[in-house]
Amino acid sequence: MELNKLSQKLQFLLKSDLPGQSSQWRMRVKTDKIFNFNTTEENAIQSAILILLYEKCGKIYFLLTERTHTVEHHRGQISLPGGVREINEKLSSTATRETNEEIGINADDIDVMGALSPLFVPVTGFIIHPFVGVINNNFELHPEPGEVANVFEVDVDELINDDNELEEKRNLRGYDMDIPYFLLSKHKVWGATAMILSEFKTVLKEVFDA
Repeated sequence: MELNKLSQKLQFLLKSDLPGQSSQWRMRVKTDKIFNFNTTEENAIQSAILILLYEKCGKIYFLLTERTHTVEHHRGQISLPGGVREINEKLSSTATRETNEEIGINADDIDVMGALSPLFVPVTGFIIHPFVGVINNNFELHPEPGEVANVFEVDVDELINDDNELEEKRNLRGYDMDIPYFLLSKHKVWGATAMILSEFKTVLKEVFDA
């Protein structure tokens, strides 16, 4: 499917009823332990991320980043470009600004098509607003070395392939947990990023099945 055609269909679906929490929670970390965090959705830190689509050699990709081990949050994890909202900033502008700051793509070249469902992350106290955008211009990546250790591209076909949706047992903070994850470009993508991509996968499947 060409990027322009995909964009048109995504714009329509992103304005419709979204899959929401049921789709996100399919990739939620599972444990028998009950955790009580001193965070609430009402007082959550507002943040935004961007799923940035682009076409290359007839295929459609998006970008993921590997965070450094010196950042304040989510050290060493695989993430989508994004960060904390600034005062009086539109959340979509947060997503494009942070994409520019983290990986060097000009925010003015990004066309934001719409948003997925917000995701509250109790362990960090963030509420993440995911946006979907496209870029038709050629671009060069300039990762911010203090935040981004690596940038890699993912073919959307990888995401919608159910064979890449897996689960493993892992011990985190001394507790045994079942960790659902996506295997994308040979990287294990789990946690909040996987939950966001799970909803995006559901929307993409609707586009490709139509």
